[in-house]
Amino acid sequence: MEPREIIKTCSTHYNTWKTEALKAENPEEIKKFLSKAFFWLELQNNLLMVWTIENAMGNDPKIKEKIEKAQLNINKKITDYASEVLKDI
Repeated sequence: MEPREIIKTCSTHYNTWKTEALKAENPEEIKKFLSKAFFWLELQNNLLMVWTIENAMGNDPKIKEKIEKAQLNINKKITDYASEVLKDI
């Protein structure tokens, strides 16, 4: 994904969950919504960092290996998040 797409997607989801947290009255719901909002903030940061490093130093084999590991970790976090969303449904 390109940086503009990353920011647009993650910001949209972050703002959605932040708004839900602000509207919620139950502390448990607030906590749940803020957790989801922060997930999207963290995801945006991680994706932009990996994109930047890949484009700046992606030709180095050691860097490529680290980028692949980082992408695997990001994919695992996304999978875990999706599992939590499915549980909520």
